[in-house]
Amino acid sequence: MRLTRPMLVPAAAAAVLALSGCGSGGDGEAAVPETATGSLEHLAAEARCDPDLQTDADTIRQALCGKGDGKYVLVTFATDRGQREWINTAKDYGGHYLVGRKWVAVGHQGVVAALRGRLGGTLEEGARHGGGSHPAGHGGHGGHGGHGG
Repeated sequence: MRLTRPMLVPAAAAAVLALSGCGSGGDGEAAVPETATGSLEHLAAEARCDPDLQTDADTIRQALCGKGDGKYVLVTFATDRGQREWINTAKDYGGHYLVGRKWVAVGHQGVVAALRGRLGGTLEEGARHGGGSHPAGHGGHGGHGGHGG
């Protein structure tokens, strides 16, 4: 198995389980479901989110989900290319991304990691700025809607 950055979190969890005698290396990955697909509403239902729609365009749809420290942005795209362009631009601002086919969830690391247990997907991380983490109230993630075109 090739170890890449998106796989570091589940690999670390599997290592902890293996060291504690609670399972093998494969068990950590088995807990992640097949990556969800579908409309923003379908993905939101899978994530147990009541979506607050912010952007509803032909190429991109964006909604806010959750409350407080559990808040995240769920975005769907009309094309794979549009999704990748949006992610590449958004990652310049930092943040944590859960990426599926034509969708992305953006939020704090713990939020997107937990969401992965419902939606599957791949974890990606944006650029780090200043070496520290942003406080929970930092509004950087909600402003990404303008990057979809």
